[in-house]
This record gives sequence, C-alpha cells and structure tokens, in this order.
Amino acid sequence: MTDLLKLTSLCQNLECEYVLDAPMKEYTTFQIGGPCDILARPYDEGQIAALISFCAANGIRWQVIGNGSNLLVPDGGVPGLVIQTGSNFSYIRQSLKPGEIICAAGAPLSSVASFAQKQGLAGLAFAWGIPGNVGGALVMNAGAYGGEMKDVVVSADYVDQMGNARSIDASDMQLGYRHSLFCDKNWCITKVKLRLKPGDPEEIRREMEDYMARRKEKQPLEYPSAGSVFKRPQGNYAGALIEQCGLKGRQIGGAKVSEKHAGFIINVGGASSRDVTQLIHEIQDTVAKQTGYRLECELRQL
Repeated sequence: MTDLLKLTSLCQNLECEYVLDAPMKEYTTFQIGGPCDILARPYDEGQIAALISFCAANGIRWQVIGNGSNLLVPDGGVPGLVIQTGSNFSYIRQSLKPGEIICAAGAPLSSVASFAQKQGLAGLAFAWGIPGNVGGALVMNAGAYGGEMKDVVVSADYVDQMGNARSIDASDMQLGYRHSLFCDKNWCITKVKLRLKPGDPEEIRREMEDYMARRKEKQPLEYPSAGSVFKRPQGNYAGALIEQCGLKGRQIGGAKVSEKHAGFIINVGGASSRDVTQLIHEIQDTVAKQTGYRLECELRQL
C-alpha cells in the first residue's frame, strides 16, 4: 500500500473531506494551476494535526492553502498533500473577554469584519472586501487603507511541521509589511484571536462601505486575479511604476496587466502559471531598467 493510499485511508478514518487529483485552479482566485495528489478539507484542529503527523512520519510533502487568493500554482500541479483551511473550518465567535473575537483559520476575512461590525467592534473595517481567510491574512499580515492584521491580532494556535499543536503571541510573530514568522515556517495556523475596540455599528458599516466602493472603483474585481502582485517599494507604488513604464495592458497568453490597476495581473481567459510568471519577470526587468526599482513579488507560489 503506497503512502498516498494510506493517506487516503487516513482521511476516510478521520471522516475528513478529501479530493484526489484535485484541480487547483478550482481552489484559487486566479483560476490557475494543475492538480495536487490529494486535497484535504479538515473540520478541526485534530484532523489537521493527524494529517501533518502522518506526512511528517512518511516523508510526504504537504502544504496549506486558505482561500487561494494570493496564490500561483504551477501548471504541472503539486505533489503530495494540500490542506485547505476553508469553509469546513470557519467558525467565528466572541471571546469571554470584551472586545475579543476568536475565529478558525478558514473564516473569511470579510465575514469576520462583518461579524465585528454587528457586534459594535471597530478595527477590522479595512478587511472588508479582502478575499482571503483569517489564517492566510495573518501569514501575510494583510492590510489595506491604513490597517493591518498586526493592529488587531492577539495570538494564534497552530500545528507545527511535526503535527504538534502549539500557540504563539502576536509579539513573537515578527509581523511586518506583508510578512510574518509564518512565512518562513511550515506550520498550519488553526485559530486566531483578535482584539478590537468598541465602536458605533452604523459608523463602522459606513466605513466598510466606503472602502468597498473604493475597491470596486480602482481594482479589476470582475476578473480572476491574485490581488496585488507586487509589494509596495519604499517611497513609491508598484502600480504607478508599472504604468509609468507603459506596461498597462501588456499581455502574455491569458495573463494581462490590468488597465484598471497596473498592480494587478488578471486572467482574461485560459491563463497559465507560465504566462503569469513570464509577465511578472518582464514587469520586474522593465521597471528595474527604466526606474531603478526592483519590484518584489508578493504572490505565494506552491
């Protein structure tokens, strides 16, 4: 019995939802990527720990994805196990401490922002409209409109590379611009605790609506994409530099620099990972030659 067959059997014994040869383009907002050997969608931390422990003991490669909103998957697919913390593992609840919210890693960030608004808790309006889930948002220290995850996170639970359940405080997460300690570790975040401030629900709602209106006006939300492709360079903006270099509308295969926001690469139909990668390299080289800025890609690639 091969290790992957044993892993399939483990998923069955755990009563964990799984898909064999899962087409990763169906699990990413870019709608790009070949199949993975097995994709598991666990319901709780215990299932996650059991899956990771098995992979560690048997030398099986494993990775974690959330909503797939900041992700570029190779055309040839992904070997081993992909754990998706998504809708199966997405509870949101108030803590016993006033102002605190506890949520599973798979909870959509927008759902958490909406929950906070209804509870009269301010500080998450910036997250309304960000397409990722809480776990992925913490990994990348997601932010917008002056707010970041580091402003509201208190602590997190995670499963380490050997399958051990652990906890970490925000002060130890090394949260910086689009970066955290989790970026450098093969860990799976399972639960996140947030601390917010009391606020007026209607005022928070108006702030959220304002941010969403700005997103719709400036971002190409009508096309599949992975969000902003490049980190903001010090003293400038990636989109402005790309536009300055005349790259708006530049297209390779099905991948195109958005004419609405040059910081986005969109899938206009049938784009491959290779198309996107080639376009990224062309943008980086052109911007470096013409402006001196070397744009750093913020997409996570499996």
